[in-house]
Amino acid sequence: QVQLVESGGGLVQAGGSLRLSCAASGRTFSSYAMGWFRQAPGKEREFVATISRSGGITYYADSVKGRLTISRDNAKNTVYLQMNSLKPEGTEVYYCGAGRSSSNWSTFEYWGQGTQVTVSS
Repeated sequence: QVQLVESGGGLVQAGGSLRLSCAASGRTFSSYAMGWFRQAPGKEREFVATISRSGGITYYADSVKGRLTISRDNAKNTVYLQMNSLKPEGTEVYYCGAGRSSSNWSTFEYWGQGTQVTVSS
């Protein structure tokens, strides 16, 4: 089992940048694929990006390609989401998840509490 804690959210103007972090507990971090997902008020949670256990394979939602970058540091039990050129999409909560396969995010079974990101126009 793994416990996840996100940080780094906040208020930013459109075009700006933020870096989210997700710290994982336990010694088995490197055995999990990791990912970031987001949820706007009244909407379902959606896939943003995932990364394989070694960090060598990444997947992105089409809407974020070229602007967001997922990475991980297995020595620090942390996964990151660098967000650049943010669009004024209002408020969304970003969740960190852990699962068995980076190519199949339906296998993600562990979730953090989320960190809120607000992008103003």
